[in-house]
Amino acid sequence: MLYVSTRGHPDRKHFCEILLEGLAPDGGLYLPEHYPQVDAATLDQWRGLPYHELAFEILSLYIDDIPAADLRAICAKTYTPEVFGTKAIVPLRKLEDGLYLQALSNGPTLAFKDMAMQLLGNLFEYELARRGEELNILGATSGDTGSAAEYAMRGKKGVRVFMTSPRGRMSPFQQAQMFSLQDANIHNLAIEGVFDDCQDIVKAVSNDLAFKRRYRIGTVNSINWARLMAQVVYYFAGYFQASAQKVDFAVPSGNFGNICAGHVARMMGLPIGRLVLATNENDVLDEFFRTGVYRVRSGADTHETSSPSMDISKASNFERFVFDLLGRDAARTRALFADELPRTGRFDLGRDPAFAQARERFGFVSGKSTHADRVATIRDTWERLHAMVDTHTADGLKVARQHLQPGVPMVVLETALPVKFAATIVEALGREPERPARFEGIESLPRRVTVLPADVARVQTYIAAQCG
Repeated sequence: MLYVSTRGHPDRKHFCEILLEGLAPDGGLYLPEHYPQVDAATLDQWRGLPYHELAFEILSLYIDDIPAADLRAICAKTYTPEVFGTKAIVPLRKLEDGLYLQALSNGPTLAFKDMAMQLLGNLFEYELARRGEELNILGATSGDTGSAAEYAMRGKKGVRVFMTSPRGRMSPFQQAQMFSLQDANIHNLAIEGVFDDCQDIVKAVSNDLAFKRRYRIGTVNSINWARLMAQVVYYFAGYFQASAQKVDFAVPSGNFGNICAGHVARMMGLPIGRLVLATNENDVLDEFFRTGVYRVRSGADTHETSSPSMDISKASNFERFVFDLLGRDAARTRALFADELPRTGRFDLGRDPAFAQARERFGFVSGKSTHADRVATIRDTWERLHAMVDTHTADGLKVARQHLQPGVPMVVLETALPVKFAATIVEALGREPERPARFEGIESLPRRVTVLPADVARVQTYIAAQCG
């Protein structure tokens, strides 16, 4: 399996090359040359496999430069009951007729990002040891990616992590999870700005090829294909547990990474009916799927909400979907994302025949949620269904209910455990959410964080100083 850039760079690369590289040299995102196809017979063979074996079967379709025995061992090491708290790893819970919740937040940092990040940490360590190299990981987080990456990479040989986050824009619990880590290979950079500023810094540094090569810069954000590839697995696991011919998935989405994995699973042949995209008040993606207009917002126009991990106005994974939407036309994709979007802040595919066919061909529908919707959904889900959900999952549930189809199970992907957003839980329910014992008192621990302006050169200077 070889990988191509969405912007048409002529190189074709194997998995382990793009694992350590992140963005393509032309600024595009990597995708496989084609999506492996899975037929009904293969689905029957996979049904009932333990999660780590299912992961191996799917990942082996995309990875041909890691020996099968080694890849199998990496999957077995990653997806264990000890790490994820349950043998099922991603158990499915029925909330009511036709509506299910898939638990993705049982990992070390209580968020779905652990599902891919734990694998990524083990893949990085394996490949760097095989090459005898080191890697400096630069990332951006609006809340959960950062802690998941840091917990996955802490103590890993040959790896340093430089994680940018928008100063003061994460929940107190999220900040404490990241900033309390004292590991020497973990560096937290609180950026004066919004998440999109952090993401822009990561992309700018990744596009500075001389700096990237000198300091061995890699990424853990979902611009790294390995993240999406790992997330594809739990769509298959959710489908099997739902025990239906066809399943819909509702996915809270800000950066388009989680739902892009669902798109990949659907393109592989998994019987997904519709992918229901849910946003909060930062509704860039909902606007696109309703109108065909993709219009990024400025930092000043990016709302600070009670589902902060989705306070994003530039969806970095969206380019992958548009590449597929346009029939994998790299020249058009490059023109939109490298020219028109930076110049005008928007593009319009509403009149493009490909967009008109998008809902039927790719199965996307969308909707958005407000703070009042989140509070009402959290309260209703607790009082009526005896389930406590976090604010992002509430966005997903609210929009999911708007798109229920008779006879088709709707699986809502859980985003995080409620304790990460306790203030809104208290507002909705008048009580604190449960907190795992290992996180008691985390907000009072000493913090290790550096505040920097939203300036690429300042971040590069910091990285260079830490690398000697």
